[in-house]
Amino acid sequence: MAALISLIGWTFLPDLVSSFAQSIYYGVTIRAGDPKPASGSPKYALHRRRIQILVITAYLIYTIYEADHEVGSLSSFYAELSVPITATDREIKSRFRRLAAVHHPDKTGSEAAAASASYFIHLKLASDTLQDAAKRFAYERFGNAIFSWEQCVTIRDYVSQGVLYNILPHYAMAAAMIYIVGLFGYMDFGRFYRWLILMTLCLVEVHTVTRAGFPPFLNVVNAMVSTLMRRPPYLPFQFIALLRKLTLTMYIAMSQLGPLLAPESQSKTSPDKTGGDDEQAVNESLATLETLSKQLDADTGRLMDMEVAPFKGDAAAVDRLRDQMREWLVQNTIRADPLVKDALRAALKTTRNQGPAGAYR
Repeated sequence: MAALISLIGWTFLPDLVSSFAQSIYYGVTIRAGDPKPASGSPKYALHRRRIQILVITAYLIYTIYEADHEVGSLSSFYAELSVPITATDREIKSRFRRLAAVHHPDKTGSEAAAASASYFIHLKLASDTLQDAAKRFAYERFGNAIFSWEQCVTIRDYVSQGVLYNILPHYAMAAAMIYIVGLFGYMDFGRFYRWLILMTLCLVEVHTVTRAGFPPFLNVVNAMVSTLMRRPPYLPFQFIALLRKLTLTMYIAMSQLGPLLAPESQSKTSPDKTGGDDEQAVNESLATLETLSKQLDADTGRLMDMEVAPFKGDAAAVDRLRDQMREWLVQNTIRADPLVKDALRAALKTTRNQGPAGAYR
């Protein structure tokens, strides 16, 4: 649901905010009575492009912060027991006993007995999970999803279940969505990098959940988070959830920012280049004309041989017939051909342009 809301926001908000911001910009920078750039003019388009870049960048930063805040607000068993992620079984057991002494249903009044019992059961689940090596390994990498995998016992079971029925289906569906969206012409910009990011993220997840310890890049991120932001470090499943959210955001932002940041193609060419293109076109037309002439000459020769076959022996009649047929072919075939006309017209134009002033008039 959150992903759908984010997609809707990315679809409508940047354009709406850009239009509103551009109106405010013109109201502040243009004095009353002065004309504003007309919609569709180059100046208006330039202002709109710059404002859209700022709006999309600001919204991207906000969505990154929102995703981080959402993932960071999710509690973990370590936070609920108030123990570090490096806590030993003895430290976890000791901490649970102290919490149990406070939150055990027998220690609370009758009014809070139900809530206290529920919380005590949750603390017991957290303590038991973190004291079981296989469950602790699986919880750190897959989160609360492991509690529905009742058939899993060993670390190998949890990893196989998570990779085959959690990670791979997720990325298969993501790949299918990217492919389908591409078929409809959306998100064309950066298509190669989008696939590259998807495959890289899939490999990162598989690498993260199959390692015995936390991957080095996660340790670096956790060190920065703990030092700069003063917050608990990410567990692997929290970091993976954050990466998935950021990937979706980056996909959409890339499709909107990319065309705006890409260099605009030059619509005008230089005179030298234009002249070179015209000369090349003339040469190609002349080459085509030469090829066509040779082919027609060969066809004419074969046709004339067939036509003069009945006049063999009468040299004068053959010569007259040959001249008449050649003239007819030139008038009705060669000169009437569109390629020949275009080539002659281009050659004549080039000759006039290269001639002295006043000539060919």
